[in-house]
Amino acid sequence: MPLHYQVYRDLSAAIAAGQWKRGDQLPVEKDLAARYGCSLITVRRALDELTREGRLERTRGRGTFVTEPPILQNIGAPVGFAEELRGLGYTPYSVTVTARTEEASPAVAGALGIPAGRPVHYLERVRGADGMPMLLEQVRLPADLLPGLLGHDFEREESLWDVLRDDYHQPVERRQEVISAIVPNAREMSLLGLRSRRPSIQFEGTAFTTANRPIEVSRTVVSPDRARFFVESGAARVRLVTPVDDADAARVDAAQGDPQTTAAD
Repeated sequence: MPLHYQVYRDLSAAIAAGQWKRGDQLPVEKDLAARYGCSLITVRRALDELTREGRLERTRGRGTFVTEPPILQNIGAPVGFAEELRGLGYTPYSVTVTARTEEASPAVAGALGIPAGRPVHYLERVRGADGMPMLLEQVRLPADLLPGLLGHDFEREESLWDVLRDDYHQPVERRQEVISAIVPNAREMSLLGLRSRRPSIQFEGTAFTTANRPIEVSRTVVSPDRARFFVESGAARVRLVTPVDDADAARVDAAQGDPQTTAAD
């Protein structure tokens, strides 16, 4: 077994056993190297692996600290955020940061299919599990279609989509989301309780009702410390080139040896 993996396993077991708890600082690399009788490079490889797993947070000039393992969620789960967390054994919570009615910007109006300047409800919440923030969620919805929406108490985990379905007869049927990497700004870091500025995941999406009407545009910033996502899909490949005649079919057959031009996972 490689030496760095032995160090990794020992540190991982020590953290799991509670020798170091969340927020505790690990000994400096020089002391860990002396403890295991190995080089600094070996120690760094072990610490890097634990950092990739979300077990540690390393900050230049401050040191290495123990964190909670991130919660792994299914990005395509058919259930809501709170329901999925309860199914995983966590207690969800929500804190409303901003709740107001404002004028729709051209971009928001275009996404919702309403004229620019029409009123929209803006709801910003920090959502998490077991007292730890996981998401900063910002949503905008057409106010003309949803009068009185902001009067609901969404901090008590009253589901927004349940309210749309039950109180306004606007059930969400599907959603489209774009995933990108960002670096949170100072305000977002503060709301998510992040101690260091590093890349995070951002979701930007639109939700549609059964009538294929856009009902919500959203932006969600994910805490890199507390949340991770996975996608489950079939093994079929999606063809980027679809033959429409014999000439096209011949070109595809000729290109079969070049996966970059014919298929994508």
